[in-house]
Amino acid sequence: MSTISRRTLLQLAASAPMAAAFSFTGTEVLEASTQARRAVAPFKPKFFTAHEYETVRILVDLIIPKDARSGSATDAGVPQFMDFFMTDNPGRQNAMRGGLAWLDLECHRRFSLAFKGCSEAQRREVLDDVSWPQRVKPAVSHGVPFFNSFRDLTASGFFTSKMGIDDLGYQGNTFIGAWTGCPDEVLKKLGLTPAE
Repeated sequence: MSTISRRTLLQLAASAPMAAAFSFTGTEVLEASTQARRAVAPFKPKFFTAHEYETVRILVDLIIPKDARSGSATDAGVPQFMDFFMTDNPGRQNAMRGGLAWLDLECHRRFSLAFKGCSEAQRREVLDDVSWPQRVKPAVSHGVPFFNSFRDLTASGFFTSKMGIDDLGYQGNTFIGAWTGCPDEVLKKLGLTPAE
């Protein structure tokens, strides 16, 4: 019988979890870790207040709702992304807080309710007024920069998440055995002809 050194035993013990992880696909490991994080404790925002966070969750899902191809922005973890982003970017915190406060004030002015208490039709009415900068009315023009920034941050959070990348159909860097040039349908769409 051979003896095993303490170092060898520790190396074997440390490599066992790695070996187990390699037996699953990357998707399975990611899904398992996501579920484990959710099961341990619900997310608690570090930057947003509870009221702000609920407003953010509603607003991101109005911008990117669930559809046949993928889940909503909240399903993709965009509110958590935004909380992390705001915590990490102090220079943008006042604009975010001010924009969320403006949204509540505008809803109070119109409907005597905070944004989160409004019906979906009421929320859309306010957002439609600030979504199109070319058509904005002077009374709500100060809401446009906030909404544009918020919409961009929502899209950034969604399309950099696993769900968003899957939604795009992005396959990453893949090996191409032989390059045959730009596909004919793309050339045709661009109004070009293949070089001979």
